[in-house]
Amino acid sequence: MVEKRTSVSTGTTRRSLLAATGVGAATALAGCTGGSSDGGQTTVRMRTSTSSTTAYGANQGLASAVNDQTDDLFVEAQTSQGTEANIGALQSEDAEMVYIQNWSAYDVQQGNDPYDQLNFDMVQVFHYYDLPWFFITNSSDLETLSDIGADTKVSPTPKGSGTAPALEKALGYAASDYERVSVGYGSQGSAMNENQLDVGVGTLMNFAANPSWLQQTASEVDMKVLDVEDSTAQAWQDDERLLSQTVDTGQIENATTPGEIAAPTFAYNFVARNDLDYDTVYDFLTAMHEKKAELTEYHGLLATFESNDFWVKNMYDGVPFHPAAADFYKDELGVWSEDFERADEK
Repeated sequence: MVEKRTSVSTGTTRRSLLAATGVGAATALAGCTGGSSDGGQTTVRMRTSTSSTTAYGANQGLASAVNDQTDDLFVEAQTSQGTEANIGALQSEDAEMVYIQNWSAYDVQQGNDPYDQLNFDMVQVFHYYDLPWFFITNSSDLETLSDIGADTKVSPTPKGSGTAPALEKALGYAASDYERVSVGYGSQGSAMNENQLDVGVGTLMNFAANPSWLQQTASEVDMKVLDVEDSTAQAWQDDERLLSQTVDTGQIENATTPGEIAAPTFAYNFVARNDLDYDTVYDFLTAMHEKKAELTEYHGLLATFESNDFWVKNMYDGVPFHPAAADFYKDELGVWSEDFERADEK
């Protein structure tokens, strides 16, 4: 029986072709990995970050939405300690999909330590969210990043965070020398008041949502967003390791801002092993898309998925799409670009 799917394309989809020729998906894709199957229901384990993060909370909502839409899959949102642990879960096949960001994706693609011994090819599935970062202060002496000097105490996110290496690299284009300190996100305001911190960081999730810890900082000090000089912005744009995009800081309440500025941006995408079962990925994306108008009811962060273009926003250069994802975006959503790469099927 041919499985009916709503499609923006008049062409034959890869799945309907399999059905029409009498080739069952299980036969055609024998040998592919997938979640455990119980009575015909396939489990999809997804990993993001720790339990207190928005990333994990939104993933819980996403899992619930897909589970409400289909009986063929059971999606389980799982916690994780971060990107390195997530890639490790793919390596050990303890997860089907995990999120990472562009900085780590580059290291995986290049085979850099600690990802130089992976036994699988990584593929992209869908975009999750973006975090553009900017630098904040309460100092009247600082206006731009270039004003930072050797005695300026700067915390470009806490030491050990996955974001720190990228922000340290970005900051280096404007300030070659400063005092590196480590302050938690929610402690930046008090640290500034105690003269333990001169410059901290802020972000707007998906370029709009103001995190509670940034609101807290703005309520504790006369917060100011530092401007970025054109030469620094251009250096960020030219650096292949950095993703630099424009963010409107004028939307931040209780803060003095320069308006639109360049911002080192982290794009968080869900990735998988290339040998993850084709139907598992296609069915997951189908169920998720069928729920897209209701996703915001499960978690506010998921509202962006109402736009089909968002599903493939800020995808990683040099990392191919899972074959099922590629077909889904081409045949169902009509957002496939010739600049994208489709992985070979396993």
